Amino acid sequence: EVSSFVVTSGGETILLDPLAPPATTGAEVYRRLDATRPTRIVIVKPDHVRDVTLFSHWYDIPAHGPWLYWKGDAPGIDLQPILPDEVLPGGLVALFDARGGIERPLYLPEQKAIVFADGMTAPGGVLRVWWTPVLERRVLPALRAMLELPFELVLVSHGEPVHTRADFEAALERDAWSIPDA
Repeated sequence: EVSSFVVTSGGETILLDPLAPPATTGAEVYRRLDATRPTRIVIVKPDHVRDVTLFSHWYDIPAHGPWLYWKGDAPGIDLQPILPDEVLPGGLVALFDARGGIERPLYLPEQKAIVFADGMTAPGGVLRVWWTPVLERRVLPALRAMLELPFELVLVSHGEPVHTRADFEAALERDAWSIPDA
């Protein structure tokens, strides 16, 4: 199960890593999107380009996202690259998580929230940092730097989608998720 989000900020209605549900089971989603039409799309991670082309064509809106993709995953439209510390339309701020630009978490100032694609996940409802070989040396310091932001919520794509700042702080202290076998 994967979550995607819609945020209204700075006069923009932005789809974050959108997934297109089937027409029948997703009818309510499409009714809500038609009532408050999206104005742009932001993709947080290369393998989350899934339905960006569909939404961009359906609503005739621009998309922002990664500058690098895995073979066979490139979207059918051009995305405006997102760089660290860039302020996107709607006031969303691209963050740096020290994973080599593969994921670009977003700070949503109006909502006091940070959005992650996979860098943080919540298996079993518990927020955790996703393991990487540079976890201790680079990623944890970058995530700790995010504590300077006045956020109250953390949104993640996998597992329970909404968490608190306290959950984020606790995640920085617990074992990472997906540690490979030694």
